[in-house]
Amino acid sequence: MTVRRMDNVGIVVDDLDETIDFFTELGLELEGRTTVEGEWAGRITGLGDQRVEIAMMRTPDGHSRLELSRFISPEIVADHRDAPVNALGYLRVMFAVEDIDDTLERLFNRGASLEGELVQYKDAYRLCYIRGPGGLLIGLAQELD
Repeated sequence: MTVRRMDNVGIVVDDLDETIDFFTELGLELEGRTTVEGEWAGRITGLGDQRVEIAMMRTPDGHSRLELSRFISPEIVADHRDAPVNALGYLRVMFAVEDIDDTLERLFNRGASLEGELVQYKDAYRLCYIRGPGGLLIGLAQELD
């Protein structure tokens, strides 16, 4: 076996504090925050000399993490056609939640908006997509008993 685990999903954001607050409200815990800079980091990403503020968020079960990155330099690239690693966005991250109605109410108070509708899939799930800080697309799913 080659892969032992998935360590994290990286998301580039434009407002790190707002995004940390949003994911904290969702139930993730701030594991740590730091600035990464220098040419050694740029050798990994291919961006050269860079300065990035990073926050690691952990899910309550301790198994999954989001690495939130705010690029100070080089500037963020908004064109996703041939996007390098410092382009804003991703397709989505899906979270399993206990009570989707309560979760939505709390996140709406943090500026989230519903993307489409909250729907029920058979007798199995209630699902929706929301837009969070900076337009991040986030999926929420509540498993039905």
